[in-house]
Amino acid sequence: MTIKPVSLKPIVWTISGADCSGGAGISADIKTLHSLGCEVCHFITANTVQNSNQLIAVNATECQVLQQQVDALKTDKPPAVIKVGLIVTLQQVHWLVAVLTQLKAANEKLVVVFDPVGSASVGGKFHDLTADSLTVLLPLIDVVTPNMLEAQVLANDNTDKVDLLAKGILKLGATAVVIKGGHSNQQVMEDYCLANIDDEQHVFQLASEKVNSDFSHGGGCSFASALAAYLANNHLLRDALTLTKAFINQGLKHHQGIKGYYGAFEQLGKANNANDYPQICGQLAEHYKALPAFKSLGIERDGSQGLGLYPVVDSLEWLTHLLPLGLEIIQLRLKNLEQDQLEQQIKQAVALCQATNTRLFINDYWQLAIKYQAYGVHLGQEDLQTADLHAIEQAGIRLGISTHGCYEFLLAQQLQPSYLAIGAIFPTVTKNMTGQIQGVDTLSHTLKLARHIPVVAIGGISLTRSEDVWATGVDSLAVVTAITQAEKPEQAVKDFQQLMSIPAGN
Repeated sequence: MTIKPVSLKPIVWTISGADCSGGAGISADIKTLHSLGCEVCHFITANTVQNSNQLIAVNATECQVLQQQVDALKTDKPPAVIKVGLIVTLQQVHWLVAVLTQLKAANEKLVVVFDPVGSASVGGKFHDLTADSLTVLLPLIDVVTPNMLEAQVLANDNTDKVDLLAKGILKLGATAVVIKGGHSNQQVMEDYCLANIDDEQHVFQLASEKVNSDFSHGGGCSFASALAAYLANNHLLRDALTLTKAFINQGLKHHQGIKGYYGAFEQLGKANNANDYPQICGQLAEHYKALPAFKSLGIERDGSQGLGLYPVVDSLEWLTHLLPLGLEIIQLRLKNLEQDQLEQQIKQAVALCQATNTRLFINDYWQLAIKYQAYGVHLGQEDLQTADLHAIEQAGIRLGISTHGCYEFLLAQQLQPSYLAIGAIFPTVTKNMTGQIQGVDTLSHTLKLARHIPVVAIGGISLTRSEDVWATGVDSLAVVTAITQAEKPEQAVKDFQQLMSIPAGN
């Protein structure tokens, strides 16, 4: 019997206060981080005295004690992510600046999430630090997670416009800011994220129905800790934020029917129910909110896995080679051609497929797909920003959309395409997908968020890897080099088809 080695969990440090009533601070951090697959080291900045009625006292920890703990753990259990919560004194601020500076110099990949705790949920201030005192931390912070009031304090601006507040906070040095909407009186809660990524500013916006729950104590701490946990587990910020929002919605709903008790937020692990996930907002979603659903492929996510093998080829020669094999769907991905040559090849490809039962999707070139009435067009995320989806829908051709993570998946699903593609499942030689490799586990989880639209897995899927991918219940496997670089392409197609003739779970 072979014993598999234990898979080491990412280590997250939490630096925050202790809440004797058990709901917030270090207690919430530890429960959240453990429930989301992290190992936790904790540093208590203050012992607070509070209950369901009032904040009575805040007893700060000496910086010397905190430094002894850091010295003991910085090489023994170095962090992948640090979550910072309650900081009580100016001395602690300066101590933390020195610690983060040192740790970031030793590990350039270290991520720091800062929840700028100011007041207790029952009322009362935890400290008398000014915004200027706290802002010296921000150049060392990767993500800061204020609510609206805290954002106004940090930005020194009383505006209720979240975009202006976010820009003001980023100017102070933080890499990203998430302004939480949970304290709003509106029925729909919106979270707004502004992030500097690869020298560009990106906006991510989420919206969820307000969950009225008396079991919300520690929700803010849990939000920042969940975000830290997902970042520690190598999720991109947009996906970590989406997963965090679902985690919060799930926990708030758990005791929703119990009233009149000041209860602690419930940490229930990764959210698997699609109803807990937010809507994706923003310009693209707003522009197409009235867009009708695209034409169906004739199958839905009903467990039949009926779409079949989906080869992606880069030439008419390959298309001609594969058409006699009876494939239900093929994508033509043409690159680096002059316009006249490109148009002629797409015209020929459409004509070739019209005499078969093969659904032909044209990658990227939606105008030519419309002009020659291809069965469908496939668009990547960057193409969604420039393509005219109204024109594609009105032309009556089908639409497939590439997604990389749950944020893009949910956004694309809202656009109601004919199918959704998830990738890259594994590293691939056809495209640089650094930071966006999904893996089989993430694919399995994302499928839980799918509604009725069929889902295709793509990216690095070889025959040897395909069994695990197919077992997730995905509707189709898209393959490129597994066929085009095979010694016997026809046999490779037959091998995939034989595997895919067995439904998931059998």
